[in-house]
Amino acid sequence: MIALGCDHGGYKLMQEIKAHLDALGLEYRDFGTYSEDSCDYPVYGKLAAEAVASGECDRGILVCGTGIGISIAANKVKGIRAALCSDCFSAEMTRRHNNANMLAMGARVIGGGLALKIVDTFLQTGFDGGRHARRVDLISAMEE
Repeated sequence: MIALGCDHGGYKLMQEIKAHLDALGLEYRDFGTYSEDSCDYPVYGKLAAEAVASGECDRGILVCGTGIGISIAANKVKGIRAALCSDCFSAEMTRRHNNANMLAMGARVIGGGLALKIVDTFLQTGFDGGRHARRVDLISAMEE
């Protein structure tokens, strides 16, 4: 299950992402927002992040205008490693090396075509483990 969260700036791109996930037959839970009416990205970033942190969802995808604010909000939730990605290489490496469990993107930064490729890369890439597991453990220890 994939947790989804966006603000008004990311609403249109999130609709494209949902259609893409539907076409792939992937399950998701949409934590909002549900329109282009102005709203506060921390609300939706937190809701989606809490679902990932609790284990209700395996991973999450977040979208706001730049991706910055919603990723900062999500990263305040213990156990979340949200990575802001604007290219496929970063999406691949954040999964392989950081075991990121949430992807953040900026709807005003990248277009729909690239965003869907980034989503695919993020969802299809596994964690390398090994020396990277030690580093992720060090990050997790900083939360305590």
